[in-house]
Amino acid sequence: MEVHFSPETEKKLKDLSAESGRDTDDLLEEAIAGYVAELLQTRETLNCRYDDLKRGSVAAIPGDEVEAHFRERSTESRRARPRS
Repeated sequence: MEVHFSPETEKKLKDLSAESGRDTDDLLEEAIAGYVAELLQTRETLNCRYDDLKRGSVAAIPGDEVEAHFRERSTESRRARPRS
C-alpha cells in the first residue's frame, strides 16, 4: 500500500524518525495499528449501545437535553476558571 503525505507531515515524520532512531515505516505501522485498534473498539462500543437501545435496556436521551447539559457544564466551567 502506498501512502502520500503533505510535505509538512512528511518532514515531521522524518524528524521523529531521526530523533527516535526508528524507521519511518515502523513508526507509521505502529501509529496506524493503534488507530485501527481504537476504531474497532469504538465500533464495538457503538454496536453494543445500539443493541441496548433496540432491546430497551437503556433509554435514548433527546438531543436537546444533551445539548442543554453540555451548555450548562461549559458555562459552569467558564465561571469556575480564575480570571487573569
